[in-house]
Amino acid sequence: MRSESILFASGLLGMAAAGKPDPKTLPLPPMGFNNWSRFMTAINESIFVDAAAAMSTNGLLAAGYNRINLDDAWSTTQRNSTGSMVWDTAKFPQGLPWLTQHLKSKGFVPGIYSDAGTLSCAANYPGTLHHESQDLHDFYGWGFEYLKLDGCHVADFYSVYGFWLDLLAKFNKDKPSHKRMVFSDSSPAYAAMNPSDLQAWYGRMIQAAAGGQLARHSNDIATYSSSPAWGSVMTNYGFQVRTTRFQLPGYFNDPDFLIADHPGLTLEEKKSQFALWTSFSAPLIISANIPHLTEEELAFLRNKDLIAVNQDRLVQQASLASRDATWDVLTKSLANGDRLLTVLNKGSTAANLTVPWARIGLHPHKNATLSVRDLWTGETSQVKASWGGITAKTVPAHGTAVFRISGHSLHTVPTGIILNTWSLHCLADSASGATTWATCDGSDGQSWAFDKSGRVSSLLNPGSCLVSNGTVSTSKTGCASNNWKFPVSGNIVHKKSGQCINENEDASTSAVDCGNVENRQVFGVPVGVEIDYS
Repeated sequence: MRSESILFASGLLGMAAAGKPDPKTLPLPPMGFNNWSRFMTAINESIFVDAAAAMSTNGLLAAGYNRINLDDAWSTTQRNSTGSMVWDTAKFPQGLPWLTQHLKSKGFVPGIYSDAGTLSCAANYPGTLHHESQDLHDFYGWGFEYLKLDGCHVADFYSVYGFWLDLLAKFNKDKPSHKRMVFSDSSPAYAAMNPSDLQAWYGRMIQAAAGGQLARHSNDIATYSSSPAWGSVMTNYGFQVRTTRFQLPGYFNDPDFLIADHPGLTLEEKKSQFALWTSFSAPLIISANIPHLTEEELAFLRNKDLIAVNQDRLVQQASLASRDATWDVLTKSLANGDRLLTVLNKGSTAANLTVPWARIGLHPHKNATLSVRDLWTGETSQVKASWGGITAKTVPAHGTAVFRISGHSLHTVPTGIILNTWSLHCLADSASGATTWATCDGSDGQSWAFDKSGRVSSLLNPGSCLVSNGTVSTSKTGCASNNWKFPVSGNIVHKKSGQCINENEDASTSAVDCGNVENRQVFGVPVGVEIDYS
């Protein structure tokens, strides 16, 4: 069996014969229900029948939540004499084929769970290892069109999940796009458990994005009885902001379930999770007691403006425009040319934050008037460009403000932080042009604009550009020969020298020979920067 270190050295890291996902299989992020975070292994037929009935009447189905997915513990502990898994008739007395047909008759698309290893994560239940093709055909034959494949009891993630990507590519090849099996890959989550070295995590993310439709990248979100729930939401959010470069139509980074009725979250924290997940165009899979959701919870889950952002056909994942100890500011573009601004207050008290136009990535004409819609209240204001930006007012503790900005001929430039996704340091410019790695502080020196040629400039020194001449700095000269490219690996590569930006141990910046997703060379850049997927 090959170790992950050998895979790095051999250049096999992240490769899968399946290639890029077909955007027709899952063009938009999935929305629906899964039982795990709310009910865990206490699974039975009525949970799904009752959820479907409630979603049909409480507006969730009409809002787009049309998937109902079973999670772990649906089977017996033994396969039958032909080698197939068997559903537990005590939990599903009418059988899984009956359940899928019932759900489809109500307008839902059913999904199922299994594990890529010898046993499922709940233990005692069989995994798919050495039965992959048989199980896939059984699941599809029972009527399921979505497979969440967990990673407990797996020894060799690259080969096992690579096999699944190839298997599903062949299985789906001749099927109409709306009848294909959607693949939810959990492999990266098991590498996220070692944040001191993210090389394996980067590799599994690259592999997952090469062929599946979505990948769960980090910890299980908090279950109903566990706490602290806000810390869990922020942990998964913290991994999500590192993954922007992987998302494209047909593939979605998955920060796990919406825990809309969790008793350990305030209403503002529940709303904040929803606002952030929608800004990311992340899967919106609710894990809650659907028939007992409150009107307040249903109201934010049905928010048409935020769902429209989530389901926007560009499916851009909002990226960090700036970050400090209290505030995260995220932006992305929408298909009609509008710009999204999302402001997260990580602090413990309500506060205001003004975000300048340039930091949002906008350069409106000085006499322009822009329309700014508050996606929580639905109110639209006319904001003059001369005002300098947008103020998010009285954002609650752990709350999130979301604005949709529109106007004639918005001039948008990809702008945001350059984040080392291992150290979580920001690349910082200075008045002298020296660049260093530092704690993110929300300053102009840490906000970078990218043009189509690969020129990179900070907002602190807009007339300068990022250059490589042994060290990496900013300069007003030599910009024509100092352009950069951005492969999906996360490297920032100097086009002329072929060298990669590196965060040195002393916090200085250099351009050195490129390694294979080395921790000091993998960076997040703003959404809209052209990523090389070759």
